[in-house]
Amino acid sequence: MQGIYSILLLVASNVFMTFAWYGHLKMKQFSWFHALPLIGVILFSWGIAFFEYILQVPANRLGFRENGGPFSLMQLKVIQEVITLIVFVVFSTFAFKNETLKWNHLAALICIIMAVYFVFRK
Repeated sequence: MQGIYSILLLVASNVFMTFAWYGHLKMKQFSWFHALPLIGVILFSWGIAFFEYILQVPANRLGFRENGGPFSLMQLKVIQEVITLIVFVVFSTFAFKNETLKWNHLAALICIIMAVYFVFRK
């Protein structure tokens, strides 16, 4: 169960991370946000990223083999990267209508899936 909890926490943390890193690009449509100086945008993003860390740290602690979890450090990192890219694709597709998923993006996703296969291979 620790592995499932770890993955669910990683998904939730990556949602916050994606909004912190890329959400401000969409938020500039609002006049109050567009008027913020760069430091204001940074602080806004840090406020969102705070919640990412609240979820990311326990996800890694639960999932890490030396803490009783099922994953090695390398496996945790590859899982996190796959989740990051999946969350980003969903976010960019829905939030930014001018971003389209192309064949080369899918080819890259297949390569990442292969990375997961190889990192879990004994």
